[in-house]
Amino acid sequence: MSVKKVWIEDGCTVCGVCSDLAPDVFAQGDDTSTVIAGANLAANSDAIIDAARNCPVEIIKFEE
Repeated sequence: MSVKKVWIEDGCTVCGVCSDLAPDVFAQGDDTSTVIAGANLAANSDAIIDAARNCPVEIIKFEE
């Protein structure tokens, strides 16, 4: 299955896990991480799911 939608809910601690595991999808800012506009979600599905599973505050959500 491939990820069709991904988002980050409130509460990001800017730990860097998402941007380390899926750098083509997530960008880390000073006070939050964001999803990169236009990122190829299908090509990065495994990395997105891995990032969501490893997020320490469990705020990365996705739809397949």
